[in-house]
Amino acid sequence: MASKMKISLAWQMMIGLAVGVIVGAMVDAQFAKTYFQPLGTLFIRLIRMVVVPLVFATIVAGAAGISDTAKLGRVATKTLLVYAVTTAIAVAMGLLFANWIDPGVGISLSTEGLKAKAVSAPSLVDTLLDIVPINPMEALAKGAILQVIFFAVLFGFGLAALGERGKPVLSFFELVGDVMIRVTNIVMKYAPIGVFGLISYTVAQHGLAVLLPLFKLILTSFLATAVLVLFILTPMVMLLGRTKPGIFFKGIFEPWLIAFTTCSSAAALPANLAAARRLGSTKAVASFSIPLGNTINMNGTAVYMGVCSVFAAEVYGIDLTMADQATIVLMGVIAAVGTAGVPGAGLIMTTVVFTQVGIPLEAVALIAGVDRILDMIRTSINVVGDVASAIVVTNWEGELYSEPYVEGEA
Repeated sequence: MASKMKISLAWQMMIGLAVGVIVGAMVDAQFAKTYFQPLGTLFIRLIRMVVVPLVFATIVAGAAGISDTAKLGRVATKTLLVYAVTTAIAVAMGLLFANWIDPGVGISLSTEGLKAKAVSAPSLVDTLLDIVPINPMEALAKGAILQVIFFAVLFGFGLAALGERGKPVLSFFELVGDVMIRVTNIVMKYAPIGVFGLISYTVAQHGLAVLLPLFKLILTSFLATAVLVLFILTPMVMLLGRTKPGIFFKGIFEPWLIAFTTCSSAAALPANLAAARRLGSTKAVASFSIPLGNTINMNGTAVYMGVCSVFAAEVYGIDLTMADQATIVLMGVIAAVGTAGVPGAGLIMTTVVFTQVGIPLEAVALIAGVDRILDMIRTSINVVGDVASAIVVTNWEGELYSEPYVEGEA
């Protein structure tokens, strides 16, 4: 008797995406808002429900699992270094392609009546101080991921310092991480329906015709991110991570697709952890770097900020000097760190960059029409950069493929 053909989750989500585009093009915006948008909203709420406990448990286990505190500090330093360098390169890549293609030249779009709420950029001191939670429980309850990560790393340090006495607690957090992975896998069974709801509502609300005036903006963002992956991240993985491109791309396909269809790097976090482990990262490095990267390593968002800054400046006839573009690189790195791993967060954070170089905030409302497409591009590259960094750091530690991966573990 022939066995039933099983469709993988990735392909189910692709089907949900395709059907969502077709149905969204056939129904009106009000119908989609009433019947389809709640399906997508439910999926995002489910994802946000599991992210905080998953991040906290995996980072505590990852930090405590590196019993050598000197090694833990070394891994953290290398991870942050890779994140900072690749993010800066990503912003510069966005600026380079935007200056080359000129996505805002020749576009006449009315900004009358458009409003965008400003997001003021905090000082560096305030940014650093805000990482430290006054009340860790409040940070967990509010989902302040950077504060959760900071406390989880310190908690892991303390747990590691206990040595053998701390092993039962370490086992507990490893078990919690495994449980949250399985809970997330249950949530992800709903993903194809959630993707259908998100995409169908987006298409019904904006229509496919909204892409035409801003096609150059979409093309510029796509080309810049593609070049970043092919000529920066891929050589980095090959030379510094000793991983063949074909193996790397096959390994990251599932988290890339989840991020692409949901526009949420948080949704792709469990798949990203598994991908990093399959590609040779140790459990300790993956558990530390992937949740951290999910919050502060936003390569795709950094490209997007560079592209959108030049686009908006060209629409308003503003000439960006080299000093302005250097400011965009710096602010893009800082803003990318503060971008939440949920749909649409990157669009809000562009106001931080725009404010610094004098670009009218109404430009954000112009970009909003196609931001869903741009969000799909940038978010999918964010998760690719996280896995690439985990592989590189693991190889720098001389531990690539040193631990066998068991499917389903955290």
